[in-house]
Amino acid sequence: MATAETQPPAEPAPAALPDYLTDPDAVLKDAQAKWRYGRAPDYSKTRQVFADSKSQSHAAGSLPSLVQNLVKNWEIEASFKTSMDDWRTVDVPNYTFAVNAEKPITGEHMLDVGTYNALIPANQYYSPEFSDFGSSHKTFKRMMPTFAWEVLEVYSGPPTVSFRWRHWGVMKSDYVGFNDKGEKVTAKAHGNLIDIQGIAVATVNDKVQIQDLRIWFDPLDMFRQIAPEGVVKKDAVPKGLSPDEALEVQPESVLLEEKKGPTVSVAELVCPFAGANLDGAKMPEGHP
Repeated sequence: MATAETQPPAEPAPAALPDYLTDPDAVLKDAQAKWRYGRAPDYSKTRQVFADSKSQSHAAGSLPSLVQNLVKNWEIEASFKTSMDDWRTVDVPNYTFAVNAEKPITGEHMLDVGTYNALIPANQYYSPEFSDFGSSHKTFKRMMPTFAWEVLEVYSGPPTVSFRWRHWGVMKSDYVGFNDKGEKVTAKAHGNLIDIQGIAVATVNDKVQIQDLRIWFDPLDMFRQIAPEGVVKKDAVPKGLSPDEALEVQPESVLLEEKKGPTVSVAELVCPFAGANLDGAKMPEGHP
C-alpha cells in the first residue's frame, strides 16, 4: 500500500470554461456594462422560439454547444454593449469581422454602424449607406420580432473554428427599409418563415475569445423570402429627416415599376446619419 510520500502527484483540475461558452445568456448578466438602452436587452421570446423550433439538439458541453453559446453572447455584445471595453467574447485589440471575403472591419466600426449594416451589403431592398444603427434595428426587428440562431455543424475546433449556421424567424409585420438608391421600400408581411443559412470561420485565442470572424452567406436569400413575388413599393419621404425618423412617416406610395414623377430619396436627406436620437427608444427584443 502506497504511503503519502509515495503517492503520485494529483492531476491538476481542468480550467473552468468561460461562462460565455456554457451559458448563451452569460453576458446579459454584466450589470456594470454600458448597455445601449440603459440596461441589458430581453432575449426571452427569441430563446423560446429557439427552443421550440431549432433543428439541432447539441449535448451540453459539446463543441457545437460551446460554439453556439459563444456566438449568441458575441451577438448580444455587438448589438447592445456600447463600449468595446465591456466585450468579453472577443480579443479586443485583435478583433476583426468580414462578410463574403469583403475587407475586414473593426469592432468599433460595427459599434458605429450596427450588426445589420455590417452584415448586409447594398442591394435593391436595403442599403447600409442610407440606414443608421437605429433605423436598421427598427427595419428588421419590427418585421421579424424574433430571429433565432443555431449552429448546424462544426467542422473544426480551436484555434480555427469553422461551422455552418441557421438564422430563422417569422415575418409578422411589413418590411420597411431603404435601398441602394436611397428609396424607401416596403414589402407586405406574409406571415411565413424566413430561414437563411451560411458558413462561418472564427479564429480564437487561448481564452476562446474571437480574434477574427468571417461569415459567408447569400444576403439576397433573406430578401427573396421577404418579397417572394419581387414586388415592393417605393415611398417618397420628406426632406430633412434622419433614416430613423423617415421610417415613421407614412407618405404616398407608388409601385417601383410604376414611377411617374420625381420623389425624394433618403440620399437627398440631411447628412450625416450617424447619431440619430435614440433617447426614449423602447427596449428591443434581442435577436439570436
